[in-house]
Amino acid sequence: MRTGPPTARTVLTGAVTGQARHVVTSAALNAAHQGGEALIPVLIGVVIDRAVGQGGPVDLLLWIGVVAVMFAALSTGFRYGARSGERAAEQAAHQLRIGVARRVLDDRGGAEHRHLPGALASIATSDAERVGMVNLALAAGTGALAGLLVGGTALLVVSIPLGLLVLVGAPLLLWLAQLLGRPLEHRSSTEQEHAAYASGLAADLVAGLRVLKGLGAAPAAADRYRLASRHSLAATVRAARARAWHDGILLVATGLFVAAVGLLGGRLATQGEISVGQLVAAVGLALFLLGPLSTVSWVNAEFAQGRASAARIATVLGAPPATTGGADHPADPVRGQLALYDVRHGTLRGVSLHAAPGELLGIVAPDPVTAADLLRCLAREVDPEAGRIDLDGVPLATLDPGRLRAAILVAPHEADLFEGSLLDNVTAAASAPAAVAPALAAADVAEVARALPDGVRTRLAERGRSLSGGQRQRVALARALAAGTPVLVLHDPTTAVDAATEARIADGVRRLRRGSTTLLVTTSPALLAVTDRVVLLEAGVVRADGRHPDLLRDDTGYRTAVLT
Repeated sequence: MRTGPPTARTVLTGAVTGQARHVVTSAALNAAHQGGEALIPVLIGVVIDRAVGQGGPVDLLLWIGVVAVMFAALSTGFRYGARSGERAAEQAAHQLRIGVARRVLDDRGGAEHRHLPGALASIATSDAERVGMVNLALAAGTGALAGLLVGGTALLVVSIPLGLLVLVGAPLLLWLAQLLGRPLEHRSSTEQEHAAYASGLAADLVAGLRVLKGLGAAPAAADRYRLASRHSLAATVRAARARAWHDGILLVATGLFVAAVGLLGGRLATQGEISVGQLVAAVGLALFLLGPLSTVSWVNAEFAQGRASAARIATVLGAPPATTGGADHPADPVRGQLALYDVRHGTLRGVSLHAAPGELLGIVAPDPVTAADLLRCLAREVDPEAGRIDLDGVPLATLDPGRLRAAILVAPHEADLFEGSLLDNVTAAASAPAAVAPALAAADVAEVARALPDGVRTRLAERGRSLSGGQRQRVALARALAAGTPVLVLHDPTTAVDAATEARIADGVRRLRRGSTTLLVTTSPALLAVTDRVVLLEAGVVRADGRHPDLLRDDTGYRTAVLT
């Protein structure tokens, strides 16, 4: 049976049903606790009428003991009910975080569409927490309704007019809470969207701060973030104002309702229709009702915010994949024969080329957009609009994305480093422990290590920002080389290193990758000099194909692209 994409309702339903046992336990204990609390005023009224008014000291001590046992039972029930509710909320939020993270990391991609990284982080944390709170609110709401029902019934026993007032007034208050929750839900959704956008924008600006400063664009970027922050603040203020109106109106309505119950009880007592103990019970019940009614107000607000956050989570979980299909396995072993047949995507206008198994192929794309489109197709972040790409004669579109990425690694030009030591970054992707040392040597990381206080075990700042651009490139290159994939695609891996270092790295890459297919997408003469063959992409098609020295001598366009 096919199901449609997730909606806010299905996300909420899944969060509740996934923790049904804990939610039911918490709801039952909350209901018992609230029902028991509703009976406390009645019990005190009985004590006044029977022990104080008619009985003696023994009767008074006996009923005080009964009240003490009642309070002990209520305290125990509340404690375990709250524990079950909190557990249901936290576990639901945790499962939603895992679900969002799994969707974002899915090999087929697509979840990042129209979402900044910071926005995805906000959805996986803040929104997941709000949806998880629905479980706690559901259990608390069940207890509040039980308290209202027991309190109304007790008032009905004490006095039919008092009971009818509660049984009629409570549903009206619930309807008012639902009505007031609609604008709160809308403004809460807007608040989360603006906050997530501002967070994502801040993360992107911090990541590219050096580039922005180099371009002199830091003031413009700061103005952009300032505007986003102001919009987020305005949305937060509007949501807070809606919450204040929601809570304030319900508080006033609840107070008026309880006052009406107290006034009617007092009048009945003065007319002799109820006893002193019953009057105390009625007033106590009226005051007790403040708790369940305020809980109903809180629950309604949590539901409104939970629905808004669930809708945002649903947009991520229901995002269509960037690539579809594909369940086959690559050949075993992977030979590394890569072929493109009339590939058309973006600026690619019919690219046809091949790389033989074990070949070191250079690809020169003067237009950075053309290089980016080619890399996205090779990494299968997208499927070409037309044409196909084969690995060992098997179309990439038919291969399982996860297994494909184990066969073809596309290392982008801008590669972030992980938190941890320099060595941790390289070993994290290593195919085997023995692959680490050769990868470090090929990428000339020894020079980087000598400049660090603890060598390769030096801990790096976030994203490796404590290293220079050239140092980061060498560590990222070593990480890619250590992976040892049958096909490796490197995009401009040495743009921030000096010429002498670049020449050493070029020799190291050729030596380490001998026998494995490697594509170097670059315009670097030093790297292209060690390739077996070079392909020139211009205007989205292959315009030249040959050895680097020959193209450099005979092709003006190639010479211009490489030497200028």
